[in-house]
Amino acid sequence: MTRSQDSENMLIMETTKGKVVIELRPDLAPKHVERIKKLVREGFYDGVAFHRVIDGFMAQTGCPQGTGMGGSQYPDLKAEFNAEKHVRGVCSMARSSRPDSANSQFFICFEDASFLDKKYTVWGKV
Repeated sequence: MTRSQDSENMLIMETTKGKVVIELRPDLAPKHVERIKKLVREGFYDGVAFHRVIDGFMAQTGCPQGTGMGGSQYPDLKAEFNAEKHVRGVCSMARSSRPDSANSQFFICFEDASFLDKKYTVWGKV
């Protein structure tokens, strides 16, 4: 994943399915966006697979082990739940059952998933 030359708040992911451009939303989740940017700069996501893909729901990445249990070397983030809806293309942080457990993993919604609204931190959109 690389930052776009065009904007400080755009990321470009190269995947086996093609290029994915993500607009970062620091206005919604400044600490989460800061973490994503930091990890991108460090190359953390390079070569990391989408380890969880559920057709009609979402694709999740950000676990270096590929198990869904791993994270970065940094401490977990305090939740920044916001009013942004989990609709097609939204990028949101994955977490455990603890609200303040997001770290490096995130998912991209394939379809509307309103049951996640205000329970997961939205930080961007494809």
